[in-house]
Amino acid sequence: MRAIVVDDERLARNELKRLLEEFPRITVIGEAANADEAIPMIEEMHPDLLFLDIQMPGKNGFELLEALEDSVPEVIFTTAYDEYALKAFEFNALDYIMKPIDSPRLAEAIQKIEEVIEKNKKEDERETEAELAVHDQVFVKDGEKCWFVRLGKVRLFESMGNYVRLHFDDQKPMILKSLNSLEERLDSKVYFRANRKHIINLNYIDKIEPWFSGGLLVHLKAGEIGPGGEKIEISRRQAIKFKDLMSL
Repeated sequence: MRAIVVDDERLARNELKRLLEEFPRITVIGEAANADEAIPMIEEMHPDLLFLDIQMPGKNGFELLEALEDSVPEVIFTTAYDEYALKAFEFNALDYIMKPIDSPRLAEAIQKIEEVIEKNKKEDERETEAELAVHDQVFVKDGEKCWFVRLGKVRLFESMGNYVRLHFDDQKPMILKSLNSLEERLDSKVYFRANRKHIINLNYIDKIEPWFSGGLLVHLKAGEIGPGGEKIEISRRQAIKFKDLMSL
């Protein structure tokens, strides 16, 4: 597992790297003192894991994650403050370690990482199936409710941590899947990855307008049974791909 350590304190970075030497499966491939250093490093090196401080000069750890345009690696927050724990898990963090970090607590976090990566590997092996077509019927179960819906009716897939919310007609059930695994099976001529949280059905685009920093804002049509009308931002990088895809 390739890791990057992001912390504004050099001594804290050095201590964490020293502790990580006890775990041969973890290789530290880079370190950064702030978000401005970390973001280009993450997007270029594509680490599997971030050890991320929360309070830093400039962008904090949460703002760093929001600024990433490509897939976000697994995250372990490291912080001297406990008031951010709830928000950390809203960002789907694997763990939240209080400073000063000790070896037993770090070992517990590393074990979680290994379990998650092994689980994801098994899911990927199971889900290397045939591509789903828009006319395929898919079974969706959320709690006590069940649907048998034509895939082409799903106008939007929305990542919600370890779940994905499907938007079709006036329904919004959630399924235990990752957005990345769904993206691999969906027809790329119909479904487009707008940003790290959303995949949109191109057939449901109502209108498009320019947005901040070179991005686009897409308005979706309603389903056969409302409501629809979601507004989804296409990130700057994905906007370039979108224009190439949709141009003559």
